[in-house]
Amino acid sequence: MVGRASCCCGQLTALCDGEPSLNAICHCHNCKRRTGSAFGWSCHFREAEVSVEGEARVYAVDSAGGRQERSFRPVCGTTLFWRSAALSGMIGIAGGSLAESAIGEPTLSASENGRCAWLHLPEAWLRSP
Repeated sequence: MVGRASCCCGQLTALCDGEPSLNAICHCHNCKRRTGSAFGWSCHFREAEVSVEGEARVYAVDSAGGRQERSFRPVCGTTLFWRSAALSGMIGIAGGSLAESAIGEPTLSASENGRCAWLHLPEAWLRSP
């Protein structure tokens, strides 16, 4: 599978070669703030499997998982991908930005302690506190 992620204005793209090594949603405050939603959806690929085209700026933040460098498109503001100290050698791609690709459903729900009480997820998913 070759996935194509793009920002809202379409000028920043990430081509992902292969399946994600990790396909997860996260309920931590950091991911909720990044997305403005009840959780963040992240598809993590090995760095060698991702090529980026277009101008991006980086915003660095320290979180419970360590330092994270978020790359975003300065024109439309979309956070498209990031690197995290917790997942060295990987690039996280915003799952929703891969909407036109055949990306599968997540298999992990991370930071379950922060999950909104009204959000029900498949029982088969792995979970971490």
